[in-house]
Amino acid sequence: QVQLVESGGGLVQAGGSLRLSCTASERIFSTRAVNWYRQSPGKQRELVATITSGGNTNYADSVKGRFTISRDIAENTVYLQMNSLKPEDTAVYYCNVKIYITNYWGQGTQVTVSS
Repeated sequence: QVQLVESGGGLVQAGGSLRLSCTASERIFSTRAVNWYRQSPGKQRELVATITSGGNTNYADSVKGRFTISRDIAENTVYLQMNSLKPEDTAVYYCNVKIYITNYWGQGTQVTVSS
């Protein structure tokens, strides 16, 4: 089974930046799309960004222009660069890969943005 591990979360002040990493146990990011989701207590999980196997990217309107998703295929790692962070970005962030009918999730990494 594919394992995904996120890292890079932490506490930052509004306007600051963080870079999240998602590393896979196998080489899969050259052939599969990767998603970043986030979830806050009492809210449904929200799709934040996607990078397709072809390298195309999509973003939620709330983060467009501030977040950038990218990948290093040789490193088996996908990144989420987050700039101009706002308190509303506070959430647990998860990376996700769907392989056929199975969704794989990382353990999540907490991002907290103080005002």
